[in-house]
Amino acid sequence: MNRFGDIFSVSIFGESHGEGVGIVVDGVPAGIPLTMDDFHVDMERRKGGTQKGTTPRQEDDLPIFKSGLFNGKTTGAPLMMLFENKNTRSGDYEKQRDVPRPGHADWVAHQKFGGFEDFRGGGHFSGRLTVCLVAAGVVAKKAIAPIEVKAVITEVGGEKNIEAGLQKAIEAKDSVGGIVECRASGIPVGLGEPFFNSAESLISHAAFAIPAVRGVEFGTGFEAASMFGSVHNDAIENIEGKTRTNHAGGIVGGITNGNELVFRVAIKPTSSTPLEQQTLNWTTGKVEPFAVRGRHDLCIALRVPPVLEAITAIVLADLLLISQKLKRINQ
Repeated sequence: MNRFGDIFSVSIFGESHGEGVGIVVDGVPAGIPLTMDDFHVDMERRKGGTQKGTTPRQEDDLPIFKSGLFNGKTTGAPLMMLFENKNTRSGDYEKQRDVPRPGHADWVAHQKFGGFEDFRGGGHFSGRLTVCLVAAGVVAKKAIAPIEVKAVITEVGGEKNIEAGLQKAIEAKDSVGGIVECRASGIPVGLGEPFFNSAESLISHAAFAIPAVRGVEFGTGFEAASMFGSVHNDAIENIEGKTRTNHAGGIVGGITNGNELVFRVAIKPTSSTPLEQQTLNWTTGKVEPFAVRGRHDLCIALRVPPVLEAITAIVLADLLLISQKLKRINQ
C-alpha cells in the first residue's frame, strides 16, 4: 500500500531513477497559503551534498503543483506535488544487477515482483521518495499550527558528538547509523483512537515507512523496563494535565495528554558501504566478493530530521481532523 491516513491522507508514487517522484495529499483544509519559500528550509535540510556525510547527488527538489493550489492557496481538493529526477546515474546499477545488495530491498523486491521492479537506485524503495513526505509535511505543519514539531540528531555511530561519529565512519571507510529525536509541543489532550489507531501506533506506522528506521521509542522508551513504577509514573500537577515528569512522552493509553510529545527513532547504517562484502550473485548462484559503487550517504540519519517531522505532522493533522479539532486550532 502506498497510501496512509484516514482524512488527511497521503499517496506516494515514483522511483529513484524514474522521471520523477510525487505525492497526493488529500483532506487538506482549504485556504492554507503556500509558496515555494515555505518548502525551501525543510527541503534543504533533507538534501544530500549540503552537509558532511551525505550523498553528492543533488536535485532541485522544488515541488511542481499539479492540483489543489489556486492563487497561492489550497483549494480543498487533493493537492498533488511532483518532483523531477534530473541528476541520476543509472549505469551504476545496471552493472551490478546480478548481485542484490546486502541490506537493500533488491532481493525481496525481485522475488515479490518477479523481476519487473525498477532496480535503479533502489527504485520505489529508495530514500529519494522521502522528498515527497517532507513536502506533505510542510503542508501538514501549516495546517496544525500553532503546534510545533522539531526533530534533531542526538547520536551518530554511537557518539553523542556528531563530528566524532562521522569521523569514525570515515576512518573505517564504512557507514554508520544514528538516533533522531522528535518533539512536538502545543498538542491538545485527546488525540488518538485506541486500540489500533492509538497516537503512538500511527506515529510508529508512519515512522517505519521511512527507509532505514529500525526502532521507535516514546518517552523513556526501553529504559522504562528497568525503572520502578513509582518512578516511571508521571504525577499530574494541575487540571490541565501538566505532569511533573514526562516518561510517557506525552501519550498515555494511546491518547495525547497535553504534554510534550517526545519520541526517538533508531536509524541503521547506510546499507551501501564501500567496504567489500560477500553476497550472492543470482546469475551464477555463487557467493562472491562485492562492493557498492556510486554516490551514497555516509550516514543517512543526517537527513532524517525533516522527514521525521513531516510524518509526525501528517499524523497529527489526521488525528486533529478525526477529532474535529483542526478547524478550532487554526482559528
